Amino acid sequence: MAAQDLVGQRIKAIRRQRGLSQAQLAHPELSDSYVSLIESGKRTPTPAVLELLAQKLDCSLTYLVNGVTAEQMEDLEVGLSFARMALENGEVAEARRRYAELLADGNLQGLASLRVEARYGYALASEACGELAEAISVLEELDESEAETMSQERKVAVALALCRCHRERGDYSAAVQVGERALGKLARSGWNDALVELGSTLLSVYLARGDLLRAGHFAAELLAASDALGTPRAAVASCWNAAFAAEQAGRAEDAIALMERALAIQSETGEPRNLARVRQAHASMVLRLHPEESERARELLLRAQRDMEAAATSTFDRAEVALTLAWVEIVLQHPEQAVEYAQTAAELVRGTWGWLETQATLLLSQAHFLLHQDEEAAAELDTVSRWLETVPTTRRAAEDWMTIAEIRRRIGDESESVAAYQRALACAEL
Repeated sequence: MAAQDLVGQRIKAIRRQRGLSQAQLAHPELSDSYVSLIESGKRTPTPAVLELLAQKLDCSLTYLVNGVTAEQMEDLEVGLSFARMALENGEVAEARRRYAELLADGNLQGLASLRVEARYGYALASEACGELAEAISVLEELDESEAETMSQERKVAVALALCRCHRERGDYSAAVQVGERALGKLARSGWNDALVELGSTLLSVYLARGDLLRAGHFAAELLAASDALGTPRAAVASCWNAAFAAEQAGRAEDAIALMERALAIQSETGEPRNLARVRQAHASMVLRLHPEESERARELLLRAQRDMEAAATSTFDRAEVALTLAWVEIVLQHPEQAVEYAQTAAELVRGTWGWLETQATLLLSQAHFLLHQDEEAAAELDTVSRWLETVPTTRRAAEDWMTIAEIRRRIGDESESVAAYQRALACAEL
């Protein structure tokens, strides 16, 4: 039902409750025929007329326009604010619960912008909880049913989240389709910051599926677009992901230079949460490309960790830096410290069973192996294996099964090692 029809129905219902005829409501400023047309949905009243009718009907303008009272509107806005805050602080289960409660509130249905925000927030919270299928379903429905009510920026944000969710689920074809379709529609009039961020997410998908040629060309296109825009937000997004493209292409020094450029720009512009994330990405890249500089990488990671704590970054950001610290301690042959960091990461994301919890469990098993605690290592592998048996057969799952197989082989569990290798081959469709 159109918004003007709903407004007309509310005017008609309140007029009757007040015991007024159309002529009485109209007099003296309006004609009774004009009121009739408004009530039947054949005319859209101007803001001035709506304000006049609200005064005559002794009700709030908010109620006439949206079907809710000012108090109900305030309650919804406060509820959204708390849900958004919980999501930003990494309290993802709490955020999902709050968004779900808002979506079940009938008062939200007539409020297009708040409804879109609640559905989008619920999708992000579902993604953060590891419920990727649910997040994808909500985002796809949002893209289809709310196309007329969403702003351009929100459309880009929905496309970016949908592309990312498909990538995290391992469905790279779907992720590419979403990203390329959205850019084809939304970038016709030129690039902007949000579109560069969407493009950077698409670039990460090209890299994940091994399309290095396309990734190299697209990385150059994004860098050129961000240079033309001249904005810090676009520069950070493009340099960050172009660095990964350079890394996979074997251009280590170019990769480090691009990541350091992203870090320098982010350092100048502030926004401490994103700065901490870039620091973590930079440290991880140093560790991968220059393992001889592991001590330096650890110092960079510890600084990123301090920044994250000071900036109240999300649980997942803190888990990722703890996970990378566990990795660097393994490289430095400090398995006791690696266990501590891996356990911290696992506790932060316990129950989500996304990529971070999987990697934390695998790193725990490796650290236990280095400590000659084979039973503990096997127990961690049992945990992650049970979960991997329930997820789609993707390239990422194949890599995790390979890691399990290698550790099983090292601890002397040959039969389980062979079974894990077979799982990896099945996921890779070999």
